[in-house]
Amino acid sequence: MADTMHPLQKNPNWKGRRGPVVLVIMDGVGYGKYEEGDAVKASRMKYLDWFKANCPNTKLKAHGTAVGLPTDDDMGNSEVGHNAMGCGRVFAQGAKLVGESIANGSMFAAATWKKLVANVKANEAKGAALHFIGLVSDGNVHSHIDHLKAMIAQAAKEGVKKLRVHALLDGRDVDPTSALNYITPLEEYLASFAGLDYKIASGGGRMYMTMDRYNADWSMVERGWKAHVEGNGRLFPSATTAIETYRKEQPGVLDQDMHEFVIAGSDGKPCGTINDGDSVIYFNFRGDRALEITRAFETPKGGDLPFERAKVPAVEYAGMMEYDGDAHVPAQYLVNPPSIDRTMGEYLTKTGVKLLAISETQKYGHVTYFFNGNKQGKFDEKLEDYIEVPSDVVPFEQRPWMKCAEITDKVIEAIKSGKYDHIRLNYPNGDMVGHTGVFNAVVCSMEGMDLQLGRLKAAIEEAGGILCLTADHGNSDDMYEHAKDGSVKMDKASGEPKAKTSHSLNPVPGIIYDPEYKGEYDNTKLNDGLGISSWPATLMMLMGYEPPVDYDKSMINLK
Repeated sequence: MADTMHPLQKNPNWKGRRGPVVLVIMDGVGYGKYEEGDAVKASRMKYLDWFKANCPNTKLKAHGTAVGLPTDDDMGNSEVGHNAMGCGRVFAQGAKLVGESIANGSMFAAATWKKLVANVKANEAKGAALHFIGLVSDGNVHSHIDHLKAMIAQAAKEGVKKLRVHALLDGRDVDPTSALNYITPLEEYLASFAGLDYKIASGGGRMYMTMDRYNADWSMVERGWKAHVEGNGRLFPSATTAIETYRKEQPGVLDQDMHEFVIAGSDGKPCGTINDGDSVIYFNFRGDRALEITRAFETPKGGDLPFERAKVPAVEYAGMMEYDGDAHVPAQYLVNPPSIDRTMGEYLTKTGVKLLAISETQKYGHVTYFFNGNKQGKFDEKLEDYIEVPSDVVPFEQRPWMKCAEITDKVIEAIKSGKYDHIRLNYPNGDMVGHTGVFNAVVCSMEGMDLQLGRLKAAIEEAGGILCLTADHGNSDDMYEHAKDGSVKMDKASGEPKAKTSHSLNPVPGIIYDPEYKGEYDNTKLNDGLGISSWPATLMMLMGYEPPVDYDKSMINLK
Protein backbone atom coordinates (compact mmCIF):
# COMPACT_ATOMS: atom_id res chain seq x y z
CA MET A 1 0.00 0.00 0.00
CA ALA A 2 3.06 2.24 0.07
CA ASP A 3 2.34 3.59 -3.42
CA THR A 4 -1.04 5.01 -2.24
CA MET A 5 0.40 6.67 0.85
CA HIS A 6 1.01 10.38 1.09
CA PRO A 7 3.80 12.08 3.05
CA LEU A 8 2.87 13.46 6.45
CA GLN A 9 1.82 17.09 6.57
CA LYS A 10 3.85 19.57 8.62
CA ASN A 11 2.19 21.27 11.59
CA PRO A 12 2.72 25.00 10.86
CA ASN A 13 2.59 25.84 14.58
CA TRP A 14 5.41 23.47 15.56
CA LYS A 15 8.54 25.44 16.44
CA GLY A 16 11.02 22.61 15.94
CA ARG A 17 13.87 21.24 18.04
CA ARG A 18 17.62 21.17 17.43
CA GLY A 19 18.00 17.46 18.06
CA PRO A 20 16.23 14.18 17.31
CA VAL A 21 13.17 12.59 18.88
CA VAL A 22 14.46 9.44 20.62
CA LEU A 23 12.19 6.57 21.69
CA VAL A 24 13.64 4.34 24.42
CA ILE A 25 11.87 0.99 24.80
CA MET A 26 12.79 -0.39 28.23
CA ASP A 27 11.72 -3.93 27.42
CA GLY A 28 9.78 -5.56 30.24
CA VAL A 29 9.70 -2.52 32.58
CA GLY A 30 6.23 -1.76 33.94
CA TYR A 31 4.52 -0.19 36.95
CA GLY A 32 4.21 -2.97 39.52
CA LYS A 33 0.98 -3.77 41.33
CA TYR A 34 2.75 -5.21 44.37
CA GLU A 35 5.57 -3.78 46.47
CA GLU A 36 7.08 -7.22 47.07
CA GLY A 37 8.60 -8.68 43.93
CA ASP A 38 8.80 -5.41 42.02
CA ALA A 39 12.45 -5.38 40.95
CA VAL A 40 12.05 -1.95 39.34
CA LYS A 41 10.97 -0.41 42.64
CA ALA A 42 13.66 -2.36 44.48
CA SER A 43 16.36 -0.89 42.24
CA ARG A 44 18.15 2.44 42.65
CA MET A 45 16.70 4.12 39.57
CA LYS A 46 18.08 7.64 39.96
CA TYR A 47 17.34 8.74 36.41
CA LEU A 48 14.09 6.89 35.74
CA ASP A 49 12.76 8.25 39.04
CA TRP A 50 13.84 11.75 37.98
CA PHE A 51 12.00 11.45 34.67
CA LYS A 52 8.84 10.24 36.45
CA ALA A 53 9.01 13.11 38.94
CA ASN A 54 9.89 15.93 36.52
CA CYS A 55 8.37 15.07 33.14
CA PRO A 56 4.81 14.76 31.87
CA ASN A 57 3.98 11.06 32.05
CA THR A 58 1.16 8.57 31.96
CA LYS A 59 0.58 4.85 32.37
CA LEU A 60 -0.03 2.99 29.11
CA LYS A 61 -1.84 -0.30 28.59
CA ALA A 62 0.42 -2.97 27.07
CA HIS A 63 -1.59 -6.17 27.32
CA GLY A 64 -4.88 -7.75 26.31
CA THR A 65 -7.25 -6.00 23.96
CA ALA A 66 -5.08 -2.86 23.99
CA VAL A 67 -2.53 -4.74 21.84
CA GLY A 68 -4.92 -6.96 19.87
CA LEU A 69 -5.03 -10.02 22.11
CA PRO A 70 -8.31 -11.84 22.81
CA THR A 71 -9.00 -10.71 26.40
CA ASP A 72 -7.54 -8.48 29.09
CA ASP A 73 -6.42 -11.62 30.92
CA ASP A 74 -3.81 -12.11 28.17
CA MET A 75 -0.38 -10.73 28.97
CA GLY A 76 1.33 -8.61 26.34
CA ASN A 77 4.56 -9.68 24.70
CA SER A 78 7.41 -8.15 22.78
CA GLU A 79 6.08 -9.09 19.36
CA VAL A 80 2.61 -7.58 19.65
CA GLY A 81 3.95 -4.70 21.72
CA HIS A 82 6.35 -3.64 19.00
CA ASN A 83 3.65 -4.15 16.38
CA ALA A 84 1.41 -1.75 18.31
CA MET A 85 4.16 0.82 18.88
CA GLY A 86 5.15 0.68 15.24
CA CYS A 87 1.80 0.77 13.48
CA GLY A 88 -0.20 3.14 15.68
CA ARG A 89 -3.35 1.02 15.59
CA VAL A 90 -4.52 -2.22 17.18
CA PHE A 91 -4.64 -5.31 14.97
CA ALA A 92 -6.02 -8.71 15.95
CA GLN A 93 -2.94 -10.73 16.86
CA GLY A 94 -1.77 -14.35 16.63
CA ALA A 95 -3.70 -15.96 19.47
CA LYS A 96 -6.94 -14.26 18.52
CA LEU A 97 -6.58 -15.08 14.83
CA VAL A 98 -5.85 -18.74 15.54
CA GLY A 99 -8.71 -19.00 18.01
CA GLU A 100 -11.14 -17.51 15.49
CA SER A 101 -9.95 -19.80 12.69
CA ILE A 102 -10.52 -22.85 14.90
CA ALA A 103 -13.89 -21.62 16.16
CA ASN A 104 -15.26 -20.90 12.68
CA GLY A 105 -13.63 -23.97 11.12
CA SER A 106 -11.67 -22.04 8.51
CA MET A 107 -8.37 -23.62 9.60
CA PHE A 108 -9.65 -27.13 8.93
CA ALA A 109 -11.38 -26.16 5.69
CA ALA A 110 -8.21 -24.60 4.26
CA ALA A 111 -5.90 -26.33 1.80
CA THR A 112 -2.87 -26.66 4.11
CA TRP A 113 -4.66 -28.64 6.84
CA LYS A 114 -6.35 -30.84 4.27
CA LYS A 115 -3.03 -31.48 2.51
CA LEU A 116 -1.19 -32.51 5.68
CA VAL A 117 -3.97 -34.85 6.82
CA ALA A 118 -4.30 -36.39 3.35
CA ASN A 119 -0.55 -37.00 3.24
CA VAL A 120 -0.59 -38.95 6.50
CA LYS A 121 -3.60 -41.03 5.45
CA ALA A 122 -2.01 -41.78 2.06
CA ASN A 123 1.08 -43.14 3.85
CA GLU A 124 -0.83 -44.90 6.61
CA ALA A 125 0.36 -48.35 5.52
CA LYS A 126 3.96 -47.21 6.07
CA GLY A 127 3.15 -46.09 9.61
CA ALA A 128 2.99 -42.37 8.82
CA ALA A 129 2.13 -40.01 11.67
CA LEU A 130 0.87 -36.46 12.10
CA HIS A 131 3.37 -34.64 14.36
CA PHE A 132 2.79 -31.51 16.43
CA ILE A 133 5.80 -29.57 17.76
CA GLY A 134 5.34 -26.58 20.05
CA LEU A 135 5.02 -24.99 23.45
CA VAL A 136 2.58 -26.85 25.68
CA SER A 137 0.99 -24.29 28.02
CA ASP A 138 -1.79 -21.73 28.13
CA GLY A 139 0.62 -18.79 28.23
CA ASN A 140 -0.96 -17.51 24.99
CA VAL A 141 2.25 -15.71 23.99
CA HIS A 142 3.73 -18.29 21.61
CA SER A 143 0.97 -20.92 21.71
CA HIS A 144 -2.07 -22.17 23.57
CA ILE A 145 -2.73 -25.77 24.56
CA ASP A 146 -6.38 -25.38 23.57
CA HIS A 147 -5.29 -24.84 19.95
CA LEU A 148 -3.30 -28.09 20.10
CA LYS A 149 -6.18 -30.06 21.63
CA ALA A 150 -8.61 -28.73 19.02
CA MET A 151 -6.30 -29.88 16.20
CA ILE A 152 -5.83 -33.29 17.84
CA ALA A 153 -9.60 -33.71 18.10
CA GLN A 154 -10.05 -32.70 14.46
CA ALA A 155 -7.33 -35.13 13.33
CA ALA A 156 -9.15 -37.94 15.14
CA LYS A 157 -12.44 -36.88 13.56
CA GLU A 158 -10.82 -37.03 10.12
CA GLY A 159 -9.43 -40.52 10.67
CA VAL A 160 -5.75 -39.91 11.46
CA LYS A 161 -4.68 -43.11 13.23
CA LYS A 162 -1.17 -42.17 14.42
CA LEU A 163 -0.34 -38.83 16.03
CA ARG A 164 2.68 -37.63 18.00
CA VAL A 165 3.24 -34.50 20.11
CA HIS A 166 6.73 -33.07 20.69
CA ALA A 167 6.10 -31.03 23.83
CA LEU A 168 8.22 -27.99 24.64
CA LEU A 169 7.97 -26.98 28.30
CA ASP A 170 7.18 -23.36 29.06
CA GLY A 171 7.82 -22.04 32.58
CA ARG A 172 8.35 -18.57 31.14
CA ASP A 173 4.91 -17.30 30.15
CA VAL A 174 3.39 -19.39 32.96
CA ASP A 175 4.53 -20.55 36.41
CA PRO A 176 8.20 -21.64 36.11
CA THR A 177 7.57 -25.16 37.44
CA SER A 178 4.05 -25.81 36.17
CA ALA A 179 4.86 -28.30 33.38
CA LEU A 180 2.98 -31.21 34.94
CA ASN A 181 -0.20 -29.10 35.01
CA TYR A 182 -0.16 -29.32 31.22
CA ILE A 183 1.77 -32.48 30.36
CA THR A 184 -0.05 -35.02 32.54
CA PRO A 185 -3.55 -33.93 31.42
CA LEU A 186 -2.30 -33.89 27.81
CA GLU A 187 -1.10 -37.49 28.14
CA GLU A 188 -4.51 -38.42 29.54
CA TYR A 189 -6.24 -36.56 26.71
CA LEU A 190 -4.20 -38.38 24.06
CA ALA A 191 -4.94 -41.72 25.70
CA SER A 192 -8.68 -40.98 25.61
CA PHE A 193 -8.83 -41.52 21.84
CA ALA A 194 -9.68 -45.21 21.97
CA GLY A 195 -8.31 -47.29 19.14
CA LEU A 196 -5.96 -44.52 17.97
CA ASP A 197 -2.20 -44.37 18.49
CA TYR A 198 -1.81 -40.88 19.99
CA LYS A 199 1.21 -40.14 22.24
CA ILE A 200 3.75 -37.57 23.36
CA ALA A 201 7.00 -38.52 21.61
CA SER A 202 9.62 -36.07 22.90
CA GLY A 203 10.12 -32.78 24.66
CA GLY A 204 12.25 -30.49 26.79
CA GLY A 205 12.60 -26.92 27.98
CA ARG A 206 11.99 -24.05 25.56
CA MET A 207 15.27 -22.32 26.47
CA TYR A 208 17.22 -25.56 26.08
CA MET A 209 15.94 -26.73 22.72
CA THR A 210 14.12 -25.86 19.50
CA MET A 211 12.97 -22.29 20.29
CA ASP A 212 16.03 -20.17 19.59
CA ARG A 213 15.54 -16.81 17.89
CA TYR A 214 17.55 -14.28 15.87
CA ASN A 215 20.23 -16.92 15.16
CA ALA A 216 21.51 -16.42 18.70
CA ASP A 217 22.16 -20.09 19.57
CA TRP A 218 21.58 -22.69 16.87
CA SER A 219 22.71 -25.46 19.22
CA MET A 220 19.23 -25.18 20.77
CA VAL A 221 17.67 -26.02 17.41
CA GLU A 222 20.10 -28.89 16.92
CA ARG A 223 19.14 -30.39 20.29
CA GLY A 224 15.48 -30.11 19.32
CA TRP A 225 16.05 -31.71 15.93
CA LYS A 226 17.90 -34.65 17.45
CA ALA A 227 15.12 -35.31 19.97
CA HIS A 228 12.05 -34.65 17.80
CA VAL A 229 13.23 -36.02 14.47
CA GLU A 230 15.88 -38.59 15.32
CA GLY A 231 14.62 -39.76 18.72
CA ASN A 232 18.07 -39.08 20.08
CA GLY A 233 18.03 -38.44 23.84
CA ARG A 234 17.36 -39.90 27.24
CA LEU A 235 14.52 -42.42 27.12
CA PHE A 236 11.54 -42.42 29.50
CA PRO A 237 8.26 -44.36 29.62
CA SER A 238 6.23 -41.13 29.68
CA ALA A 239 6.66 -37.36 29.65
CA THR A 240 5.29 -37.12 33.18
CA THR A 241 7.93 -39.60 34.38
CA ALA A 242 10.64 -37.63 32.56
CA ILE A 243 9.71 -34.37 34.29
CA GLU A 244 9.39 -36.00 37.71
CA THR A 245 12.78 -37.70 37.25
CA TYR A 246 14.59 -34.52 36.23
CA ARG A 247 13.08 -32.66 39.19
CA LYS A 248 14.34 -35.31 41.61
CA GLU A 249 17.81 -35.29 40.03
CA GLN A 250 18.03 -31.49 39.72
CA PRO A 251 16.00 -29.88 42.53
CA GLY A 252 14.95 -26.37 41.55
CA VAL A 253 15.32 -26.92 37.79
CA LEU A 254 12.98 -24.63 35.85
CA ASP A 255 10.74 -26.00 33.13
CA GLN A 256 12.29 -23.75 30.50
CA ASP A 257 15.77 -25.19 31.15
CA MET A 258 14.87 -28.90 31.37
CA HIS A 259 16.89 -31.22 29.15
CA GLU A 260 15.44 -33.32 26.38
CA PHE A 261 13.38 -36.43 26.92
CA VAL A 262 12.38 -39.06 24.38
CA ILE A 263 9.45 -41.41 25.03
CA ALA A 264 10.05 -45.11 24.46
CA GLY A 265 7.48 -47.46 23.02
CA SER A 266 6.78 -51.00 24.24
CA ASP A 267 9.79 -52.19 22.24
CA GLY A 268 12.10 -49.87 24.17
CA LYS A 269 12.75 -47.69 21.10
CA PRO A 270 11.70 -44.05 20.52
CA CYS A 271 7.96 -44.07 19.84
CA GLY A 272 7.75 -41.03 17.60
CA THR A 273 10.67 -40.27 15.32
CA ILE A 274 9.80 -38.16 12.28
CA ASN A 275 10.09 -40.13 9.04
CA ASP A 276 9.52 -39.96 5.29
CA GLY A 277 5.83 -39.53 4.51
CA ASP A 278 4.92 -37.92 7.83
CA SER A 279 3.28 -34.50 8.26
CA VAL A 280 4.60 -31.96 10.77
CA ILE A 281 2.83 -28.91 12.26
CA TYR A 282 4.78 -26.40 14.32
CA PHE A 283 1.84 -25.08 16.32
CA ASN A 284 3.38 -21.94 17.86
CA PHE A 285 1.78 -18.86 16.32
CA ARG A 286 4.47 -16.32 17.23
CA GLY A 287 7.21 -15.97 14.65
CA ASP A 288 10.50 -15.07 16.31
CA ARG A 289 11.11 -18.48 17.93
CA ALA A 290 9.66 -20.39 15.00
CA LEU A 291 11.90 -19.32 12.11
CA GLU A 292 14.96 -21.45 12.86
CA ILE A 293 13.26 -24.80 13.40
CA THR A 294 11.20 -24.03 10.29
CA ARG A 295 14.39 -23.46 8.33
CA ALA A 296 15.71 -26.80 9.58
CA PHE A 297 12.62 -28.57 8.21
CA GLU A 298 12.51 -26.63 4.94
CA THR A 299 16.21 -26.83 4.05
CA PRO A 300 16.78 -29.80 1.73
CA LYS A 301 19.37 -32.47 2.45
CA GLY A 302 22.84 -31.03 1.82
CA GLY A 303 21.50 -27.47 2.06
CA ASP A 304 23.12 -24.68 4.06
CA LEU A 305 22.27 -24.97 7.76
CA PRO A 306 24.28 -24.08 10.90
CA PHE A 307 24.24 -27.70 12.11
CA GLU A 308 24.54 -31.18 10.59
CA ARG A 309 21.38 -33.29 10.37
CA ALA A 310 22.00 -37.04 10.50
CA LYS A 311 18.50 -37.56 9.18
CA VAL A 312 16.47 -35.33 6.83
CA PRO A 313 13.02 -36.88 6.36
CA ALA A 314 10.79 -35.95 3.43
CA VAL A 315 7.72 -34.55 5.17
CA GLU A 316 4.87 -32.13 4.64
CA TYR A 317 5.72 -29.27 7.01
CA ALA A 318 3.52 -26.34 8.04
CA GLY A 319 3.69 -23.60 10.64
CA MET A 320 0.69 -22.30 12.54
CA MET A 321 1.14 -18.94 10.80
CA GLU A 322 3.36 -17.26 8.23
CA TYR A 323 6.29 -16.29 10.43
CA ASP A 324 8.00 -14.01 7.88
CA GLY A 325 5.68 -12.37 5.38
CA ASP A 326 8.43 -11.02 3.14
CA ALA A 327 10.50 -14.18 2.86
CA HIS A 328 7.28 -16.25 2.88
CA VAL A 329 8.42 -18.58 5.65
CA PRO A 330 7.13 -21.20 6.08
CA ALA A 331 6.03 -22.23 2.61
CA GLN A 332 2.85 -23.70 4.15
CA TYR A 333 0.90 -22.40 7.14
CA LEU A 334 -2.51 -22.88 8.72
CA VAL A 335 -3.63 -19.32 9.58
CA ASN A 336 -2.99 -16.02 7.81
CA PRO A 337 -1.15 -13.44 9.98
CA PRO A 338 -2.50 -9.93 10.59
CA SER A 339 -2.10 -7.70 7.58
CA ILE A 340 -0.36 -4.62 8.99
CA ASP A 341 0.07 -1.64 6.70
CA ARG A 342 0.95 2.06 6.88
CA THR A 343 3.33 1.75 9.83
CA MET A 344 5.07 4.72 11.38
CA GLY A 345 8.36 3.80 9.73
CA GLU A 346 6.72 3.70 6.33
CA TYR A 347 5.11 7.11 6.83
CA LEU A 348 8.31 8.69 8.16
CA THR A 349 10.45 7.48 5.28
CA LYS A 350 7.77 8.52 2.80
CA THR A 351 8.06 11.98 4.38
CA GLY A 352 11.85 12.03 4.11
CA VAL A 353 12.65 11.50 7.81
CA LYS A 354 16.08 10.04 8.54
CA LEU A 355 15.88 7.39 11.26
CA LEU A 356 17.92 4.83 13.19
CA ALA A 357 16.75 1.59 14.86
CA ILE A 358 19.10 -0.20 17.25
CA SER A 359 19.21 -2.97 19.84
CA GLU A 360 21.27 -6.04 20.64
CA THR A 361 20.58 -9.38 18.99
CA GLN A 362 17.90 -10.46 21.47
CA LYS A 363 15.60 -7.55 20.54
CA TYR A 364 17.02 -6.38 17.22
CA GLY A 365 14.20 -8.07 15.33
CA HIS A 366 11.68 -6.29 17.52
CA VAL A 367 12.82 -2.73 16.75
CA THR A 368 13.05 -3.61 13.06
CA TYR A 369 10.89 -6.52 11.81
CA PHE A 370 8.07 -6.37 14.37
CA PHE A 371 8.11 -2.57 14.67
CA ASN A 372 7.69 -2.39 10.90
CA GLY A 373 4.55 -4.54 10.93
CA ASN A 374 6.24 -7.94 10.45
CA LYS A 375 8.19 -6.65 7.47
CA GLN A 376 11.71 -7.81 6.74
CA GLY A 377 14.17 -5.19 5.50
CA LYS A 378 13.84 -1.43 5.22
CA PHE A 379 11.28 0.87 3.69
CA ASP A 380 14.05 3.12 2.35
CA GLU A 381 17.73 2.14 2.27
CA LYS A 382 18.86 5.77 2.08
CA LEU A 383 16.81 7.04 5.01
CA GLU A 384 17.04 4.14 7.48
CA ASP A 385 19.99 2.74 9.39
CA TYR A 386 19.63 -0.44 11.49
CA ILE A 387 22.32 -1.50 13.99
CA GLU A 388 22.52 -4.89 15.70
CA VAL A 389 24.85 -5.16 18.70
CA PRO A 390 25.72 -8.88 19.10
CA SER A 391 24.33 -10.35 22.34
CA ASP A 392 26.42 -12.49 24.67
CA VAL A 393 25.57 -16.19 24.40
CA VAL A 394 25.49 -16.80 28.16
CA PRO A 395 22.67 -17.12 30.68
CA PHE A 396 21.28 -13.62 31.15
CA GLU A 397 21.49 -13.75 34.94
CA GLN A 398 25.27 -14.01 34.53
CA ARG A 399 25.46 -10.81 32.43
CA PRO A 400 22.40 -8.85 33.59
CA TRP A 401 23.70 -5.55 32.21
CA MET A 402 23.66 -7.21 28.77
CA LYS A 403 24.66 -4.73 26.03
CA CYS A 404 22.86 -1.63 27.28
CA ALA A 405 26.11 0.37 27.54
CA GLU A 406 27.21 -0.58 24.03
CA ILE A 407 23.78 0.32 22.65
CA THR A 408 23.98 3.68 24.42
CA ASP A 409 27.47 4.34 23.05
CA LYS A 410 26.13 4.07 19.53
CA VAL A 411 22.96 6.05 20.24
CA ILE A 412 24.93 8.93 21.76
CA GLU A 413 27.23 8.89 18.75
CA ALA A 414 24.13 9.01 16.51
CA ILE A 415 22.59 11.89 18.49
CA LYS A 416 25.82 13.89 18.31
CA SER A 417 26.17 13.26 14.58
CA GLY A 418 23.09 15.36 13.84
CA LYS A 419 22.29 12.85 11.12
CA TYR A 420 18.96 11.54 12.43
CA ASP A 421 15.52 13.03 13.00
CA HIS A 422 14.31 9.98 14.90
CA ILE A 423 16.06 7.19 16.81
CA ARG A 424 14.41 4.14 18.41
CA LEU A 425 16.24 1.72 20.68
CA ASN A 426 15.42 -1.26 22.84
CA TYR A 427 17.12 -2.17 26.12
CA PRO A 428 16.30 -5.91 26.55
CA ASN A 429 17.40 -6.15 30.20
CA GLY A 430 14.06 -5.95 32.01
CA ASP A 431 12.58 -8.71 29.87
CA MET A 432 15.43 -11.12 29.19
CA VAL A 433 16.81 -11.03 32.74
CA GLY A 434 13.26 -10.90 34.11
CA HIS A 435 12.54 -14.25 32.49
CA THR A 436 15.32 -15.90 34.51
CA GLY A 437 13.45 -15.35 37.77
CA VAL A 438 16.67 -14.30 39.55
CA PHE A 439 15.62 -11.21 41.51
CA ASN A 440 19.08 -9.84 42.31
CA ALA A 441 20.13 -10.18 38.68
CA VAL A 442 17.07 -8.19 37.61
CA VAL A 443 17.92 -5.43 40.09
CA CYS A 444 21.44 -5.35 38.64
CA SER A 445 19.99 -5.18 35.13
CA MET A 446 17.71 -2.27 36.06
CA GLU A 447 20.47 -0.25 37.70
CA GLY A 448 22.77 -0.88 34.75
CA MET A 449 20.06 0.32 32.38
CA ASP A 450 19.33 3.36 34.54
CA LEU A 451 22.92 4.53 34.21
CA GLN A 452 22.40 4.53 30.46
CA LEU A 453 19.23 6.62 30.81
CA GLY A 454 21.39 9.20 32.57
CA ARG A 455 23.82 9.22 29.69
CA LEU A 456 20.98 9.64 27.18
CA LYS A 457 19.51 12.48 29.24
CA ALA A 458 22.78 14.42 29.03
CA ALA A 459 23.12 13.76 25.29
CA ILE A 460 19.54 14.92 24.61
CA GLU A 461 20.08 18.09 26.63
CA GLU A 462 23.24 18.88 24.71
CA ALA A 463 21.63 18.21 21.32
CA GLY A 464 18.29 19.86 22.12
CA GLY A 465 16.22 16.80 21.30
CA ILE A 466 13.27 15.03 22.92
CA LEU A 467 13.56 11.78 24.90
CA CYS A 468 10.56 9.44 25.17
CA LEU A 469 10.56 6.49 27.57
CA THR A 470 8.27 3.49 27.44
CA ALA A 471 8.10 -0.33 27.40
CA ASP A 472 6.43 -2.99 25.29
CA HIS A 473 5.02 -4.86 28.34
CA GLY A 474 5.79 -5.50 31.99
CA ASN A 475 7.99 -8.24 33.47
CA SER A 476 10.69 -7.07 35.90
CA ASP A 477 7.99 -5.21 37.83
CA ASP A 478 6.42 -8.52 38.93
CA MET A 479 9.05 -11.10 39.88
CA TYR A 480 7.17 -13.06 42.57
CA GLU A 481 4.08 -15.25 42.32
CA HIS A 482 1.20 -13.73 44.28
CA ALA A 483 -1.95 -15.32 45.67
CA LYS A 484 -5.36 -13.77 45.00
CA ASP A 485 -5.19 -11.90 48.31
CA GLY A 486 -1.90 -10.29 47.20
CA SER A 487 0.36 -12.33 49.47
CA VAL A 488 3.58 -13.76 48.07
CA LYS A 489 3.58 -17.48 47.34
CA MET A 490 6.49 -19.22 49.03
CA ASP A 491 8.54 -22.11 47.69
CA LYS A 492 8.19 -24.96 50.18
CA ALA A 493 11.63 -26.43 49.48
CA SER A 494 13.70 -23.25 49.70
CA GLY A 495 11.50 -21.07 51.90
CA GLU A 496 12.08 -18.27 49.42
CA PRO A 497 9.43 -16.36 47.44
CA LYS A 498 8.26 -18.29 44.41
CA ALA A 499 9.84 -16.73 41.33
CA LYS A 500 7.64 -15.48 38.51
CA THR A 501 9.27 -15.62 35.08
CA SER A 502 6.38 -14.50 32.88
CA HIS A 503 5.32 -11.06 31.67
CA SER A 504 3.01 -9.00 33.86
CA LEU A 505 -0.38 -7.45 33.17
CA ASN A 506 0.85 -4.11 34.46
CA PRO A 507 0.85 -0.78 32.60
CA VAL A 508 4.09 0.70 31.30
CA PRO A 509 5.58 4.20 31.26
CA GLY A 510 4.72 6.93 28.80
CA ILE A 511 7.23 9.68 29.58
CA ILE A 512 8.28 12.69 27.49
CA TYR A 513 11.41 14.72 28.33
CA ASP A 514 11.54 17.88 26.22
CA PRO A 515 14.32 20.08 27.67
CA GLU A 516 13.81 22.84 25.08
CA TYR A 517 10.01 22.85 25.35
CA LYS A 518 8.52 25.76 23.39
CA GLY A 519 4.89 25.65 24.46
CA GLU A 520 3.26 23.93 21.48
CA TYR A 521 1.49 21.37 23.68
CA ASP A 522 0.34 21.04 27.28
CA ASN A 523 3.34 19.63 29.12
CA THR A 524 1.67 19.58 32.53
CA LYS A 525 -0.10 16.29 31.82
CA LEU A 526 -0.48 13.60 29.17
CA ASN A 527 -3.71 11.96 28.07
CA ASP A 528 -4.74 9.02 30.25
CA GLY A 529 -6.33 5.66 29.47
CA LEU A 530 -4.31 5.02 26.31
CA GLY A 531 -2.29 2.04 25.09
CA ILE A 532 1.21 1.82 23.67
CA SER A 533 -0.30 2.09 20.18
CA SER A 534 -0.55 5.83 20.93
CA TRP A 535 3.21 6.26 20.50
CA PRO A 536 3.28 6.72 16.69
CA ALA A 537 0.83 9.64 16.72
CA THR A 538 2.69 11.12 19.69
CA LEU A 539 6.12 10.80 18.07
CA MET A 540 4.91 12.23 14.77
CA MET A 541 3.52 15.27 16.60
CA LEU A 542 6.79 15.70 18.50
CA MET A 543 8.57 15.72 15.13
CA GLY A 544 6.24 18.46 13.91
CA TYR A 545 3.95 16.33 11.74
CA GLU A 546 0.21 15.69 11.72
CA PRO A 547 -0.44 11.95 12.25
CA PRO A 548 -2.82 9.97 10.03
CA VAL A 549 -6.43 10.50 11.07
CA ASP A 550 -7.02 6.80 11.80
CA TYR A 551 -4.00 6.44 14.10
CA ASP A 552 -4.74 5.96 17.78
CA LYS A 553 -4.93 9.11 19.88
CA SER A 554 -1.72 10.91 20.79
CA MET A 555 -0.58 11.32 24.38
CA ILE A 556 -0.12 15.07 23.85
CA ASN A 557 -2.67 17.78 23.12
CA LEU A 558 -1.47 20.60 20.91
CA LYS A 559 -2.42 24.10 22.01
